[in-house]
Amino acid sequence: MVEILEKVKIEEKEPFFGTKEKKLLLDPLMDTNPITVQILGVCSALAITSLVYPSIVMAISVTLVTAFSNFFTSLVREYIPKQVRMIVQLVIIATLVTIVELGLKALNFPIWKQLSVYIGLIITNCIVMGRLEAYAMANKPWRSFLDGIGNGLGYGAILVIVAIIREMLGKGTLFAGSPVEIKIIGNNATYLIDTTTSTMFGWYANNNLMVLPAAALFIIGILIWIHRTINPKLVDIS
Repeated sequence: MVEILEKVKIEEKEPFFGTKEKKLLLDPLMDTNPITVQILGVCSALAITSLVYPSIVMAISVTLVTAFSNFFTSLVREYIPKQVRMIVQLVIIATLVTIVELGLKALNFPIWKQLSVYIGLIITNCIVMGRLEAYAMANKPWRSFLDGIGNGLGYGAILVIVAIIREMLGKGTLFAGSPVEIKIIGNNATYLIDTTTSTMFGWYANNNLMVLPAAALFIIGILIWIHRTINPKLVDIS
């Protein structure tokens, strides 16, 4: 009885947003990044990062699904039989993905049409299922929710970085297809830097290789190399 009371007191003293909660949000951005450290979710990173705008939408979608699937799984974890836990997890993920997909279809049909197949494939994203198994099934809902947000943001950060590099070098634009499209460098007067008239950048031509998925593979490999050079303790991980 005394042990139970002491446990309750310890739980009551735990802050709503303390050091552990901050760690759950910030660690996936660097030390436990899903893509550069855990090497998860690479397939979608190769497929949809040719433009920044779809990459941001995908990052938000994955973050929402990961966060809420963690939350709901944690809520019911004690009632899920071990034999069917993965089926229950998939039902939760599929429900959330369907909600996200229908919401995107209603709010922004063009971007939904561009991402429709890949939004559905969030169900099979290793990051989502991995966090349910590794964290949500053993922790409380609030921390599980924060863990989902942190891993979604870590995944999204790499997506956006790769997309910026690919779109800049491949098309000479940023946020193409969005209301705030910026045309930076190209071969006509609609770009900020017109290579046909510029004396400094007359030699420049956009690299069409960057539009291909293979370019994302090279960029992610370079990011992994840079990340582990900066933080040597990650060299032996994965």
